[in-house]
Amino acid sequence: MFRSLHMKLMLIMTLLIVSLMTVVGAFLVNSVSGFYLDQFYSQMQGVFQNDPEFYHDLENAAPDEVSGAQQIDQMLRARSGDLGVDGLTRNFYVLDGATGAYLAGTNETEGVSLTLTHNLSAALTGEVGDSSDPTAAYMDVAIPVTRGERDYVVYIKDSKQAVQNLTGQLVVLILEALAFGIAISVLLSFLLSKTLITPIERLTEGAEEVASGDFSHKIEVDSRDEIGVLTSTFNDMARQLQSTLQEVENERNKLGTLFLHMTDGVVAFDQRGEIIQSNPAAEEMLGRSLPIGGEVNYTALFGDMASLREALEPGALGFIAGSRELEGRSLELLLAPFDRDHQTGVLVVIHDVTERNKTEEMRKEFVANVSHELRTPLTNIHSYAETLVDSAGSLPPDMEKSFLNVILSESERMAHIVQDLLTLSRFDSGRSELNLTTFSFAEAIETMVNANRLEAERHGHTLTVELPNRLPKVTADRERITQVMMNVVSNSIKYTPDGGKIAVTAGSNQDKVWLEVSDNGIGIPKADRERIFERFYRVDKARSRESGGTGLGLSIAKEIVDQHQGSISIVDKPDPGLTIRVELPIEGPRHAEA
Repeated sequence: MFRSLHMKLMLIMTLLIVSLMTVVGAFLVNSVSGFYLDQFYSQMQGVFQNDPEFYHDLENAAPDEVSGAQQIDQMLRARSGDLGVDGLTRNFYVLDGATGAYLAGTNETEGVSLTLTHNLSAALTGEVGDSSDPTAAYMDVAIPVTRGERDYVVYIKDSKQAVQNLTGQLVVLILEALAFGIAISVLLSFLLSKTLITPIERLTEGAEEVASGDFSHKIEVDSRDEIGVLTSTFNDMARQLQSTLQEVENERNKLGTLFLHMTDGVVAFDQRGEIIQSNPAAEEMLGRSLPIGGEVNYTALFGDMASLREALEPGALGFIAGSRELEGRSLELLLAPFDRDHQTGVLVVIHDVTERNKTEEMRKEFVANVSHELRTPLTNIHSYAETLVDSAGSLPPDMEKSFLNVILSESERMAHIVQDLLTLSRFDSGRSELNLTTFSFAEAIETMVNANRLEAERHGHTLTVELPNRLPKVTADRERITQVMMNVVSNSIKYTPDGGKIAVTAGSNQDKVWLEVSDNGIGIPKADRERIFERFYRVDKARSRESGGTGLGLSIAKEIVDQHQGSISIVDKPDPGLTIRVELPIEGPRHAEA
């Protein structure tokens, strides 16, 4: 019942009013009682102590006085107003000073049955009895008087009836005020509780909305007091929290997208070794499905590399590195805990280094091939030049000329290798730009064939050209395309045994033109066909060197064709020999048009 803040405030206000009225009532009652008590003794003191003449008259008896008690009674009645004697609640009595018997007074009935009080006992012994007792139901004072030769006691007693009546009225008034105050306190506490609790209830509703994820709800601010400031602060907090959560959500989405599409594989395990997260790259690299909470766990996947305990406590380095060969892939693994202090789980990052290793092998092979290709002509040049120097003047002119021709030939060969390397370097660095023009594809083919016809005839080859009546013009770098054609045709001439047949055909297909160069030579084994466009790759290295080949011609041709967004490939055919097909877009590369 009292869990409600309304009821608590009402109860507090009611208890406050009750407590306040009780304290005030007790204070008033005690004050009234004390006031009457002080007033009583002040009146007595004023008459008997501060008025010497009156006291002197009480003690001086006349010579012919018959009854001293009667004289004292008359004198006291004359001073009734000063003494406050009314004969009802306050009376005076003249008593015998020796026995305390009633002699005269304002109330004979009560006088004959007076109770011996402390003050009255003191007066009977000759002392003034004027001590006060706030707890007593009466007020009294007893004064010994010697008149003539006889002792008397003047005893004044007040029944406190007036005090009791006034106290009763005060109590009633206080109770009425208390009832009225309680009613007002209930009303005010209700209004106060409404004033205080309504904003709090709004704040509670707003907090519930925020807790449910709705940050758009704004609480109205009706005041500028502390609750109003709290409401404004809550609205600011909700906006800031919404902004923060949006930023966190954006970051989570970014990380989720990155995690989903990153090329590296990532698998996360909890402290029990169960999978809690993985990405498609990890499943592809490991060649298996990685369901969350499935049967596949850390031990099954990476237990042979390091135990789960070792992965959770990797030592000073903070991680464990390793490698694995799996289904033709070279994988590098990195195991690291989420939190080394609490050991909440392990994160495994998987790098596929297969291509990197292949590239490294290709780089090593490329360096070795370049070194070998350059070393051979340099060795020949050095040998023949050294012979000429050592035998200067002693060699026949024909032999010297032959040596010089060898040196010249090897120099040209080395220059050709360097030129091809520079061409590939420009392709790799992106500095090789195409000089696009529109030209006749058929004319370019005929020009290329005529340039190679003498070389073909020198080897006894039959070189034929078959072109359609209408072959469209193309947009391309004519010089580069001619270089591609020359490389393909010259390869056929070089690597086809003497007396062979070489056919050049061309045509168009929708938005492309094509060129095919076929020969009836020994061809290329299927195992080597995927690599003939690699740099320095040669099927028969000894024969290639004899014919002056470097293994760069087809790789340069492929780079040029790729820049034109075309294709160059080997055409499968049942007949012996080799057919190379080159396709080019008629309108040129698209990025050039843009």
